[in-house]
Amino acid sequence: MLSVHTSPLEQPGTGDAGGMNVYVLELARRLAERDIEVEIFTRATSSDQPAQVQADPGVLVRHVPAGPFEGLSKDELPAQLCTFVRDVLRVEAAHDPGRYDVLHSHYWLSGQVGAVARDRWRVPLVHSMHTLAKVKNAALAEGDAEEPLARVYGEQTVVEAADRLVANTDDEARALVDLYGADPARVAVVPPGVSLEVFEPRDRAASRAELGLPADATVLTFVGRIQPLKAPDVLLRAAAHLVERDPALRSSLVVVVVGGPSGSGLAHPEHLAELARHLGIADLVRFVPPVGRAELARWYAASTAVCVPSYNESFGLVALEAQACGTPVVAARVGGLPTAVADGRSGVLVDGHDPADYATVFARMVADPVWTDALGRGAVAHAREFGWQRTADLTLAVYEAALASFDTPHQVAS
Repeated sequence: MLSVHTSPLEQPGTGDAGGMNVYVLELARRLAERDIEVEIFTRATSSDQPAQVQADPGVLVRHVPAGPFEGLSKDELPAQLCTFVRDVLRVEAAHDPGRYDVLHSHYWLSGQVGAVARDRWRVPLVHSMHTLAKVKNAALAEGDAEEPLARVYGEQTVVEAADRLVANTDDEARALVDLYGADPARVAVVPPGVSLEVFEPRDRAASRAELGLPADATVLTFVGRIQPLKAPDVLLRAAAHLVERDPALRSSLVVVVVGGPSGSGLAHPEHLAELARHLGIADLVRFVPPVGRAELARWYAASTAVCVPSYNESFGLVALEAQACGTPVVAARVGGLPTAVADGRSGVLVDGHDPADYATVFARMVADPVWTDALGRGAVAHAREFGWQRTADLTLAVYEAALASFDTPHQVAS
């Protein structure tokens, strides 16, 4: 596996670490459980990192030096790909031929590396985009910058080079075909999963007690990287609408933001705190730095609802994790979120990003706890349809299909 710009060992929720990090490591673990050896190549970001780490039995992470260890943004990484490719090829060259059977690259930067290694090693390349520049640029948040043309062109070359393309949802598969001309026969839909043994229903009162939250509070939570794309400001503005409509809620409302600045959000890391003060709800908001999975599960379980108001999500693992803990999700009807959230059964999908619309949903949750509890039960049932074991099974089928047709010439859709 290739994950150039972010290591699966990094803490999700800050910098460039997010759902893709979780995806790569969880998929690797499940493949290893099937006696498949997995090696993950990622760029070293510290001189203290060992050259390789045994992340789990059968899962080896290799840290490849490519450019300065620190201070490089994702947009600056294309200039380091030649160095990265060279060291990836050196690892294979130090072993007997045939060490690797399949390459699986994640994100377009990794696909660039994978295209070279594929031809050198004569093994099929399977690629997961995770996000698409053309889709992101069509739904930019206010103040966010467009993805550069270099990425658009890079994604196009990866689409043409890959033997199989893995899409998270039918929506992403259509985008690959319609926007990038991918051959439909080479596109497979494989939904991501959720760690059901970690994210599971637990007692809300106990979780709140552990986190120092009032037992009778209405807790609205955002989890993720703090950047315009993820739209955490929508939750804060919705909370301001709530207390404006019903001032009595101020005594019981808690807004939790779990995550750290990322992407264009790094330019204004205090933006959300300033917004909370401007909206007059600073006393209601708790900012929590990124946390490990066990504590994250407690935050999910402690919440009345988790809000995912992103402008674009290829899938939305946060939504699945929250639902697995028995917490309904209020999410934007974009990208893969209509797959991750069963509208009206495990949560509510909102058209657009008007904070007033989100406030209306939250107000109903407060006024109708029976309905909210029913959504929580539906959330657990819906999340159980997305275990990582199923993701691994479907991915293995993609690998086998890629191996079977490796010598078949590629076709580009017209």
